[in-house]
Amino acid sequence: MLTSDFDYFLPEELIAQHPPEKRGDSRMLVLDPAKGTREILPFAAFPDFFHKGDTLVLNNTKVIKARLFAMKETGAKIEIMLLGPSAEGPQVWGCLLKPAKRVAIGTALEILTPEGALSGEYITLVNKDISGNCLIRFHKEEVHALIARLGHMPLPPYIRRSADFAPDAKRYQTVYAAVPGAVAAPTAGLHFTDEVLAQLKEKEVGRTELTLHVGQGTFQPVTVENVADHPMHAEHFILDKASADHLNETRKTGRIAAVGTTSLRSLESAVLDDGSFAPVEMDTSIYIYPPYKIKSADMLLTNFHLPKSTLLMLVSAFAGYEFIMDTYKFAVKEKMRFFSYGDCMLILNHI
Repeated sequence: MLTSDFDYFLPEELIAQHPPEKRGDSRMLVLDPAKGTREILPFAAFPDFFHKGDTLVLNNTKVIKARLFAMKETGAKIEIMLLGPSAEGPQVWGCLLKPAKRVAIGTALEILTPEGALSGEYITLVNKDISGNCLIRFHKEEVHALIARLGHMPLPPYIRRSADFAPDAKRYQTVYAAVPGAVAAPTAGLHFTDEVLAQLKEKEVGRTELTLHVGQGTFQPVTVENVADHPMHAEHFILDKASADHLNETRKTGRIAAVGTTSLRSLESAVLDDGSFAPVEMDTSIYIYPPYKIKSADMLLTNFHLPKSTLLMLVSAFAGYEFIMDTYKFAVKEKMRFFSYGDCMLILNHI
């Protein structure tokens, strides 16, 4: 297939710049690919589609405050987007610098506080390559605590406003986030409230968790025309034994519903040829696009994705290319809200 096959027209005003005033007050487009039906409901109706014995799979990653600002001795301000710890030790992290060309290897930078003052905390640029990827070394050992104190939430590039909008600290985080490490949110999970989760528990719908730390690669554009030529980014995930056992039991009693493309990518990387699951910890670069056949999940909750993106390709593999592309036109016509802070779709079964 061609990358241009996954293009669609999206008016800029439909790109959600803020979350809904109240968490969970989003719209949900319910799709049944087998019947070819679409219905718009409030997300509060989500539990209505589940039965005793079904299981919801959640990605419990927690977004870190991966956006830092620092200053050179000259007074020049540098923006830092952290990508994660490197293999060189817990104090050495991969990152993107803006502007990287103005920072020489060996340069020490003083991190700024969220208010823009000098913090007295330093990093040093230890390496960079021609593609703009950099390595920095934090001078202090307690890196995660420092990031939590001095960092900003790393909002996606299509949210064109300051990262200092106070509600982002909570709203760009799922209510069940537990394991720090992501630099982007698993956005399908942003719709859930404690009340919806309680309703699912009351219906005896199972819940299991995995951890995939969403990386900056989730926003990586597809720049090749042939879909198969795109180099898919890798992300680290963990599916533990208890979760694998739970999913194997669910196979006997009900359906598996993946919350988000990150959960589905992880499940597809962990499922065996016979449809069962084994515990695994690995980097996955699985690349899902039509005519790939989904083996791990029966249902999928997902937000609306960027044109020509690998996430749109994944959803097309789940529910059918033509049906999904027609659905996106329908969503635009109905003025649904797109991307991270936007509305969602619940796909009741895969093709």
